[in-house]
Amino acid sequence: MIEQDVLDTGLGDADDDDFDHDVAFDSQLPDDRYLDRELSWLAFNQRVLELAEDPTLPLLERANFLAIFASNLDEFFMVRVAGLKRRILTGLAVATNVGRAPQDVLADISAEAHRLQLRHAETWLTQVQPGLVAEGIRIVSWNDLTAAERSTLTDYFHDQVFPVLMPLAVDPAHPFPYISGLSLNLAIRIRNARTGRQEFARLKVPPMLPRVVEVSRDESGARYLALEDLISNNLGDLFPGMEILDQHAFRLTRNEDVAIEEDETENLIQALEAELLRRRFGPPIRLEVGLDMDEVTLALLLSELGITEQEVYRLPGPLDLRGLFDLSRVDRPDLRFPPHVPTTAMAFQPGDNNEKTDIFAAIREGDVLVHHPYESFATSVQAFLEQAAKDPHVLAIKQTLYRTSGDSPIVQALIDAAEAGKQVLALVEVKARFDEAANIVWARKLEKAGVHVVYGLVGLKTHCKLALVIREEDGVLRHYSHVGTGNYNPKTSRIYEDFGLFTIDGEVGRDLTRLFNELSGYAIEKKFKRLLVAPLHLRKGLLRLIERERRNAVAGKPAGIRIKVNSMVDEQIIDALYRASQAGVKVDVWVRGICSLKPGVPEMSENITVRSILGRYLEHSRIFAFHNDGDPMVYIGSADMMHRNLDRRVEALVRVVAPGHVAELIALFDRAMADTTSSWWLGPDGEWARHRTSESGKPLVDLQDRTMTSVHRRRRARAVR
Repeated sequence: MIEQDVLDTGLGDADDDDFDHDVAFDSQLPDDRYLDRELSWLAFNQRVLELAEDPTLPLLERANFLAIFASNLDEFFMVRVAGLKRRILTGLAVATNVGRAPQDVLADISAEAHRLQLRHAETWLTQVQPGLVAEGIRIVSWNDLTAAERSTLTDYFHDQVFPVLMPLAVDPAHPFPYISGLSLNLAIRIRNARTGRQEFARLKVPPMLPRVVEVSRDESGARYLALEDLISNNLGDLFPGMEILDQHAFRLTRNEDVAIEEDETENLIQALEAELLRRRFGPPIRLEVGLDMDEVTLALLLSELGITEQEVYRLPGPLDLRGLFDLSRVDRPDLRFPPHVPTTAMAFQPGDNNEKTDIFAAIREGDVLVHHPYESFATSVQAFLEQAAKDPHVLAIKQTLYRTSGDSPIVQALIDAAEAGKQVLALVEVKARFDEAANIVWARKLEKAGVHVVYGLVGLKTHCKLALVIREEDGVLRHYSHVGTGNYNPKTSRIYEDFGLFTIDGEVGRDLTRLFNELSGYAIEKKFKRLLVAPLHLRKGLLRLIERERRNAVAGKPAGIRIKVNSMVDEQIIDALYRASQAGVKVDVWVRGICSLKPGVPEMSENITVRSILGRYLEHSRIFAFHNDGDPMVYIGSADMMHRNLDRRVEALVRVVAPGHVAELIALFDRAMADTTSSWWLGPDGEWARHRTSESGKPLVDLQDRTMTSVHRRRRARAVR
């Protein structure tokens, strides 16, 4: 298993006995020192909703945030709520980290989720949709159409929709059909004209068709009709000779988490494929219906699906607002964010004659830190791997793949390298949630091309973002390394904020070589120099770094801690930060999503500040910075402060050592935590308050816009020189 020599990280000057003794006084901290992680996640999604409610944002971006909210909440129910319910049913649930019974937490989740879903629907109906109408973009109903438009759409229905519809009757000869998770359905009550009997049928809205159908387009704007509206007004063609009495939309969410029982002998791919089949039939956990659904239809659904009243969400307006993603097709740049065009990192920019950049030569000049999406993924990470695939001096490429796109040039570069006769190792994490099936497909494609594909360690997900290129130069093998905070995915790199470090440093290269050997073979590695590696020693290393700051503060030395993560949940890390705060250490936590830490509590966390920034890009990088008595120790990497990252995943942080890069990361923190920057502030009660205008009403600084401006300014300054 992955181990680490703490002395080699520069963390070994704290005596282990003293350190363990310090950990023991956690009992002096109050019992109610954590915020509930599930409710904190819902608070994060509320912040997404607040972006959709923001009248200063472009309308189509607000619609997109409504779709993101809906998609986020679906995953929350499929994984977090489903997991909590499963543990309650199996008797495995224990009190949460806030000391509350799981059943009580589930009730709180239900109440808050109901409130947020109603607020979400109202935001669409009363704010975003009317705003779009004012701009000429209308989602109309069937009753709004002219006779000619109805005729045209009826023809479209018969040609493009009718052939793929599958009405399913429910009667003694036809049992209640299986309702797939996240599908949009129509519950239809009909009367048999011959017998007078009332019958029930279910009709699934085809998910492969566009959710909105264009009705018309002219200079004044465009009009669209929801697909379910088109279908519901042509039901007579599906049930000829029957009287349509009523029809209502409904949507079901199922438990779609994947739990794989791994052992040392079974084939992981086969086990995962079997589990993916079982996922489709997970138990129902949420039923969404329209406000107009009659009690007879609802009672039938509750009975047949085994849903309780608490799990029913009655909503106004259209169900499944993920369909608003389809509005991305609308060609109205005036209703979107102004375009940000990524620039090429300065180290990788073409020379004076615009000749193609030699990525390896640039890295030999010194470490390169790239900030996506402000700096291009295509001209850095992608170019690095594509050049390695073609370079005759490159002997081997080793890489982790957690999530990647279906048409990924990264995958193609690895295939090209293998076909060129290079040694290529790809560690494909087939257990990446909701990407399992796609990753299996690409793993097999890589194997067919001759890539050595491995699937990591039993019981652990490999989440670290690593690439290593071995190149022969004048008879010497050089290690070109990339350690990132984000996935090797060209598509998400355009909207995810991440950092990546390129280096030729021999210590990092040897660290990655050892780590890849352990991931692909049977090595038991204990020594890493510039890396902090989970699951065994990442938490321990961070705790020692935090403890060092605490001791420096006690000794009267300058001290400070800054952490940027997606989630802050791990109790040991939080308690260590509390102890540092009690000693007078200034602690800044920049978190995108969940935060179980309570800032600003007297005598516990009054020196801790927690901020959150959401915007056009998804803040995704992880940064850990420690003052270290004036010699900053700064790390970037893949790990969030969660149990799964620290205990059940292979994660890696790399120390950033170039003074310019350290200064860049610290300056980013300065801007993010400044009171003049638009952000959300977490209070000791767990409430997030948005700060986007000054006392005079002037808009605060948008960090992401400011960062893009800074990146472009640096490039222009270099061009002038």
